[in-house]
Amino acid sequence: MLAAGARVVMVDRDEAALGLLCNKHGNAVIPLAIDLLDPADCATLVPRALEKAGHIDIFHANAGIYVGGDLVGADTGAIDRMLNLNINVVMKNVHDVLPHMIERATGDIIVTSSLAAHFPTPWEPVYASSKWAINCFVQTVRRQVFKHGIRVGSISPGPVISALLADWPPEKLKEARESGSLLEASEVANVITFMLTRPRGMTIRDVVMLPTNFDL
Repeated sequence: MLAAGARVVMVDRDEAALGLLCNKHGNAVIPLAIDLLDPADCATLVPRALEKAGHIDIFHANAGIYVGGDLVGADTGAIDRMLNLNINVVMKNVHDVLPHMIERATGDIIVTSSLAAHFPTPWEPVYASSKWAINCFVQTVRRQVFKHGIRVGSISPGPVISALLADWPPEKLKEARESGSLLEASEVANVITFMLTRPRGMTIRDVVMLPTNFDL
């Protein structure tokens, strides 16, 4: 988005990390330190972004966390936290940005889903369920708001080298990378840019992208 000339409001709870991005990219980055899991703080996202940027053309709901493994071994607190961020926060943020976009009769909403939204992956029932919910949310909200000139779509990547893989052992990450079974974040970004730059009369509702050598 920055390379395309956009001003980007970057939202994260890590204020220091946001500062580093501002130093790297300059004034085109507008930092917004928010803890999305704090309901009161989460509710400030859209009004604070509007205060800083003036308007919102594109809203990308990208925050998420992961709980994998057998359900019986999962911590119920971690389940609550993940479902809250992966589902509830997405719905609340989209809810909050829609009146602004409806008033302007234009806007794009992109939600980061997952390959897990399209295949009942048995090794991650909690995470996959959250993404199946998001898949339904994107498809239903799109049908409510397209009459206002608003496009809603989701990007569903396979495994991406990102903070979600931070707890992978280095040797496993290296092996997966060399075998061609991981995506780079930049590759996902390129597809999102493609989605957003289609003519307004076209909506790319769903994109499933996975490494060529990835095998479920």
